[in-house]
Amino acid sequence: MDWSVLLVKLSEGMLTSVEIFVLTLLFSLPLGLFVAFGRMSRNTIVKNVTKVYISILRGTPLILQLMLVYFGPYYIFGVRTPKGYRFLATIIGFVLNYAAYFAEIYRAGIESMPVGQYEAARVLGYNKTQTFIKIILPQVIKRILPPVTNEVITLIKDTSLAFVISVGEMFTAAKAIASAQRSTLPFVAAGIFYYVFNFIVAVAMEWLEKKFSYFQ
Repeated sequence: MDWSVLLVKLSEGMLTSVEIFVLTLLFSLPLGLFVAFGRMSRNTIVKNVTKVYISILRGTPLILQLMLVYFGPYYIFGVRTPKGYRFLATIIGFVLNYAAYFAEIYRAGIESMPVGQYEAARVLGYNKTQTFIKIILPQVIKRILPPVTNEVITLIKDTSLAFVISVGEMFTAAKAIASAQRSTLPFVAAGIFYYVFNFIVAVAMEWLEKKFSYFQ
């Protein structure tokens, strides 16, 4: 087996996996906060809609959601998707799925804050927005970092699910090489790539937790 070819192919797939990872976090983290606010809304309709959204996205397999986002437009609505839609469908599927998980993490963190902090902020003359951004949010970030870290690490491994709609990420590359070479070594190499990626992210998240350690 030509290891140089293997590493080049896996590196190309790794770049796609990193793209999926970064874009998913970039859009799902703010969307999750928006959904969390909807989940805590006093408006019954908004609250129930977001509750159903979270329930469906957390209660069905991500692989099924990816297939629905990719094949749904054509088989359900008869709409032909553009050539580059495969990758876009992957990002949409991942973002919608992870936003539901992040929403519940945000909600748990926000609702765990003592009511007294809101009252004290109001006495000091802070409005609701100032209270949330300057007082509540930093403490919430500190509290939710461990569960967010777990989801981020899971996301790294979940990028391999993009193979179901033939997106050329790292697992897809390893699978193709393993099939052509009739060897399991590409899977071992891919596993090492995933581990290193996970290790780097875990170290970065640990550093971030330490930066927020002064919020006790």
